[in-house]
Amino acid sequence: MKQTKGYFGRRKNVWTVSKNAYEKGLSYAYRDRRKKKAEFRALWIQRINAAVREYDMSYSEFMGKLSKADIKINRKVLADLAMNDPKAFEAIVKKVQ
Repeated sequence: MKQTKGYFGRRKNVWTVSKNAYEKGLSYAYRDRRKKKAEFRALWIQRINAAVREYDMSYSEFMGKLSKADIKINRKVLADLAMNDPKAFEAIVKKVQ
């Protein structure tokens, strides 16, 4: 019951409803800890794609050239550079081209 404090309606004060709501919440938490990783990867890809479009390239083209140039930078860092340090990102794009 302590775990369901703050829930709405019967979920907070009826034992069986509370227990079911708590267990369901645990299953969502387990699932979404894994789903969060996929969502962040998709966000990074969108940010990289948007930044690379300014240089007349697509995301897949950029990533292919990046691997051919043997530059090992992960998507998280690339997305961060694209947002917060455009000059450094531009240098990477120029090197790849």
